Amino acid sequence: MQKCQSYISEHKDRFLDELLGLLRIPSVSADPSRSADMQKAAALIRDELEKAGADVSKVCEIEGHPIVYGEKIIDPTLPTVLVYGHYDVQPPDPLDLWDSPPFDPVIKDEKIYARGACDDKGQMYMHIKAFEAMVKTGSLACNVKFMIEGEEEVGSEGLGPFLEQNKEMLAADVVLVSDTSIIANDIPSITCGLRGITYLQVEVTGPNMDLHSGTFGGAVANPINVLCKMIASLTDENNHITIPNFYDDVLELGEQERSAMNKAPFDLDAYKEMLGIADVQGEAGYTTIERASIRPTLDCNGIWGGYTEEGAKTVLPSKAHAKISMRLVPNQDPHKIADLFQKHFEAIAPSSVSVKVDPFHGGQPYLTPTDNKGYKAAHYAMEKGFGKAPLPARAGGSIPIVALFEKTLGLKTILMGFGLNSDQIHSPNEHYGLFNFYKGIETIPYFYEEFARLSAC
Repeated sequence: MQKCQSYISEHKDRFLDELLGLLRIPSVSADPSRSADMQKAAALIRDELEKAGADVSKVCEIEGHPIVYGEKIIDPTLPTVLVYGHYDVQPPDPLDLWDSPPFDPVIKDEKIYARGACDDKGQMYMHIKAFEAMVKTGSLACNVKFMIEGEEEVGSEGLGPFLEQNKEMLAADVVLVSDTSIIANDIPSITCGLRGITYLQVEVTGPNMDLHSGTFGGAVANPINVLCKMIASLTDENNHITIPNFYDDVLELGEQERSAMNKAPFDLDAYKEMLGIADVQGEAGYTTIERASIRPTLDCNGIWGGYTEEGAKTVLPSKAHAKISMRLVPNQDPHKIADLFQKHFEAIAPSSVSVKVDPFHGGQPYLTPTDNKGYKAAHYAMEKGFGKAPLPARAGGSIPIVALFEKTLGLKTILMGFGLNSDQIHSPNEHYGLFNFYKGIETIPYFYEEFARLSAC
């Protein structure tokens, strides 16, 4: 393993330069105009896997954006690790809030600033470089397969069919993912739970055309006003979601589990200062740590209608729209929640408007057991890499494919991320620390070493 670590140290500058090249590709999966960039990013990753030592490296075309697959089978009798990541990124908007262009990465204060720096190009690329280091130094202890997709940020709709059609190709013993965070650079952690998600778009229609707000204002429903009231009614004064039967399947944690969770280091004042807020807000009866991980949520992610350009236009709009997401916890089903939302939203609409609800995508919540070989190998790796034992932690985000891995391939997923909650993923000025990028590359080989040892026992 020392040879592997020396190789990483010797080539770290090149590793960084290569990542910056990948970050320059605007692979925004939600933007149809970026399809050529999606293909470009997939081709680059395929080539990188081949150069790193993969015996098979190919771009698999699917109905949506392509999937990159690679593998190296050193011995069929050894365990196989399936590495999952994604090369697509969130839209960079609003552009005027970036301090530097989102697809022109810059390094400042020991951090890489670019869209996708942390989520997930930087974290995914760590695995390719760790793989390269293990191959080039003869340190690879397991067989490896890579599946890098291009639709994670839009729901991974093409992954289900791909898994079903390629079960034999994707056969493995464990899935390894770095698309989550640690508590802090001096407090390593392993994510053992993810929230699920239901994402929808709603449309409220009033009159059949935009109207003069002086002539018709006060006599005809304004869809924007109605939509705002409807969204506001979806939570009560305790920030409890008001959709009937929404909480029926929520897995409630006991006092012992909640107490253990809240022992994790957390500075509320530093949290508020980082976000520039005077106070936190959330469901009554739960701490900030709990609200952001083990409780379901409902949020408006975007809202628009009427005149939004410079200056004034006295218009009463015909339509108003909003995008709404609900983060779900174990036992909640995204399809069931989408149906409950639609029925409730239609029921609360006044007769002066009509409503339309369009589900976009969903993903199942997930829990990783902490007593299996994969988790134990990750614990060993993080302790070796950071010099201290990692803590188990729940994440508030969603990775839709993780539950599908277990359902379709029968594999547990280990979420060994290296980002920080302060990396501003999905926001302007997303960044990823150089410390985290290099620490990930250094730590990942220890996972393979320990997983092979535990599998041989």
